[in-house]
Amino acid sequence: MANLRDVRFRMRAIQQTLQVTKAMNLISTAKLRKGRRVLEDTEPFFTRIQKSMYDILAAAGHPRSEFLTRTNRGGVRHSAVLAVTSDKGLAGGYNANICRRVMELCSRLENPLLILIGSMGYRYFIHSPYLILENFSFRSRLPEVDDAKQIADYVISQYQWGMFDEIHLVYTRMYGAVKHQPTERHILPLDAVTMKAELAQFDSRERVALQFEYIPSREQVFDALVPLYVKGIIYGSMVEAYVSEQSSRMTAMEESSRNAEEMLATLRLNYNRARQAGITQEMTEIISGSAALND
Repeated sequence: MANLRDVRFRMRAIQQTLQVTKAMNLISTAKLRKGRRVLEDTEPFFTRIQKSMYDILAAAGHPRSEFLTRTNRGGVRHSAVLAVTSDKGLAGGYNANICRRVMELCSRLENPLLILIGSMGYRYFIHSPYLILENFSFRSRLPEVDDAKQIADYVISQYQWGMFDEIHLVYTRMYGAVKHQPTERHILPLDAVTMKAELAQFDSRERVALQFEYIPSREQVFDALVPLYVKGIIYGSMVEAYVSEQSSRMTAMEESSRNAEEMLATLRLNYNRARQAGITQEMTEIISGSAALND
């Protein structure tokens, strides 16, 4: 009887876990659909921003701008790494892959400084040897443009002040329904060659050099457009990371539900066998006792 009670307790616990995993799967599915709609709506817009910035940079040549030069202060270089993680777990290897990619990037940079987006990244890197400058958390909701503006303003202000000399972005890019891969991106200082290589992923056609008239000056127009460009890149990366997170969590919950159902089926089989064995033993004892009394 004690064994049967233990099996019933395990079955009840697995059933409760199964209810949670199925509910989280449904929630992640709804969030994934909403995030995909936002991603599809915003991706062409921010891709156009990239193309416009490249056209301006290619036409302007090399204007005197702090967003194009790398300043060495006292011979010591610092690199900022902006890492996009999630605020919640239970998403399979989503956060682990991002953290691993960030650690690999930091090992190749000089004096890396971390700027984290998401609570899971902060929990991981708080135990790392790298300094954390700031941590942003948005409570697992769909990112908004104001969120990206807040991060972009902080990053650009610290870059202009001289806290670091270059900025790298690490986020999860979604290549398909089930394929998500951590991606590294160089944000600042701007480089026309790097931007051209990024644009080649969207459009293989050779871009024609354009001529622009800058009012009031080439440097002022360029410096005014760069913060908008950085905000767009950060927002697009956050939305894509959010969609990838929901897809990873949905996949993880489907696998968890499948494993729970298999465990529950095994426990039910063992419970029925133990219960049948107990009934058979009781019937055998009753028959044996009755035969003894008749004798």
